[in-house]
Amino acid sequence: MVEAHATARYVRTSAQKAGLVLALIRGADVTNALATLKYSRKLIAHDIAKVLRSAIANAQQKEGFGGDVDRLYVSKCWADQGPSMKRIRPAPMGRAFRVVKRTAHLTVAVAERPAKPAAPKAPKAPRRGARQAPAGA
Repeated sequence: MVEAHATARYVRTSAQKAGLVLALIRGADVTNALATLKYSRKLIAHDIAKVLRSAIANAQQKEGFGGDVDRLYVSKCWADQGPSMKRIRPAPMGRAFRVVKRTAHLTVAVAERPAKPAAPKAPKAPRRGARQAPAGA
């Protein structure tokens, strides 16, 4: 089973806002996750889609990859808080307000679902209440 991840650092959003979008794709197949991100109204979804595509490409380069992208799914994804830029905004009467411009580190990990082996077919059991032929006939 192949597992790969990708990280985008210093993305100009808060980790809380990114975490809301990451929760939408956690555990989903990569094709469904990309479709979800494409039609999401959050602006951070574009950056998360770039990280997800990078993680898919990293998985394809790993040794042991089965070659089928449809078997990949988002195994883990999270947003860590990055450094915050502090800025000053003028306020009335000579005062100043502090403006905090937050950044986040986005990480998306994808893994390959194991292939389901073909189960051998079991012989059918007789139905309950079904008539059976007499033993001596």
